[in-house]
Amino acid sequence: MMARLHQTGSHPERPERLAVLLEHQYVWSEGRAATVEELQLCHTADYVELVRSVEDQIWLDGDTVCTATTFEAAALAAGTAIEAALRGGFALVRPPGHHALADCAMGFCIFNNVAVAARAAQQRLGLDRVAIVDFDVHHGNGTEAIFREDDSVLFVSLHQWPFYPGTGSSSDQEETTVNVPLAAGSGDAEYLEAFDRMVRPAVEGFEPELLIVSAGFDAHVDDPLGGMRVSEDGFRELAKRCRALSGRVAAVLEGGYSIENLPRLVDAALDGFTA
Repeated sequence: MMARLHQTGSHPERPERLAVLLEHQYVWSEGRAATVEELQLCHTADYVELVRSVEDQIWLDGDTVCTATTFEAAALAAGTAIEAALRGGFALVRPPGHHALADCAMGFCIFNNVAVAARAAQQRLGLDRVAIVDFDVHHGNGTEAIFREDDSVLFVSLHQWPFYPGTGSSSDQEETTVNVPLAAGSGDAEYLEAFDRMVRPAVEGFEPELLIVSAGFDAHVDDPLGGMRVSEDGFRELAKRCRALSGRVAAVLEGGYSIENLPRLVDAALDGFTA
């Protein structure tokens, strides 16, 4: 059902992204909608109500459309991310989430699925430390902002820089915020070297009880929105390296806008997560 909601027309973040994945994957179970209380673990009550109350079509920012079915789709995305975190699964969802801030939408994202999942998992599972690794081509500025002052959540982002949204430079670092900006044109070798040099030590040092991956595939060489050169094998290896960092790992779909390539890229990541 989620694949049919949040109609965006010819927008890059369109229903076909999820539809092709569900048609391609033979084994999957339906998620559930996050409750308003769960959404408010990371978002203000006023913002949640704004999205819920839309009856026609509005633009929440210059990139992010909101329709009468957007709240349902976005709540399903966040709730399915929670279930993935609790079960150790891969949430195939849309709209994506990692740009969404506590009080506003941004960059195709309505609710911050990974952030809500991390908060809910802390509550439901009694976890002291959750790590988030984000390898979407864009910096996960919303996730960073939500957890910036929270030392119970480590946020690590590998991303193209300089690039949208303009955050995540090499000087943007805190004790539990690690940004790994990479130059346009970077491919498998650069990503894996940066992972081993910066991501692995940061996560291992944090000793998370749960690792959630913001799994974006727009760093692929053929993605229409990114400027990177990661291959199918590169995503498989990134997922495999993430899997080795914690005894409990989950993933949530972020970007990836090549409808033709997305199913095999998700397959490659699933191979890595289950290796």
